[in-house]
Amino acid sequence: MDSSSAPSRQVLIVLRGNSGSGKSSIAAEIRRRYEKRDLAVVPQDVVRRQILRDRDVPGAANIDLIDTIVRWSLDHGYHVLLEGILFGDRYAEMIQRLVADHTGPSLLYYMDIPFPETLRRHATKPVAHEFGEREMAEWYRERDLLPGLRETVIGPAQSLETTVEQIMRDAREARGRAGHDGVVM
Repeated sequence: MDSSSAPSRQVLIVLRGNSGSGKSSIAAEIRRRYEKRDLAVVPQDVVRRQILRDRDVPGAANIDLIDTIVRWSLDHGYHVLLEGILFGDRYAEMIQRLVADHTGPSLLYYMDIPFPETLRRHATKPVAHEFGEREMAEWYRERDLLPGLRETVIGPAQSLETTVEQIMRDAREARGRAGHDGVVM
């Protein structure tokens, strides 16, 4: 990331959770509400499945590409919202490095949604026909929190609206604590 010693003005947001937990909907709503052009939304699925057609395995190429995209975006003045399943055993090291190297505020969230609710939410998505309960059960990991990092856990009772407002408020407050003027999100 930026090699200067001055703190970064950009906010790094990492939004993780199981398939069907609401991450993409939250990211899309933040994108919709945030009117400025300096927010890069980096969806793991787009990088892994669409750009690379990569398998989600330890050491996969998408991990390095996600890292590169996030760093490039931060270095070029963008706030970043990285969203995806981002399994702890595969992505923790990359996320830990991003947070450690980033000189601005970093906010991490984990969507802790029970399996039956992820299935219910998945059934309402346009991609519901692409995979089903069997695949989701294989991917599901209960409370897959990252070691050594503090993630805000968001449960099933919290609405999309409340979650979006929380993340946007947290970003504004984190930036304010870091001594930056203006509104981030």
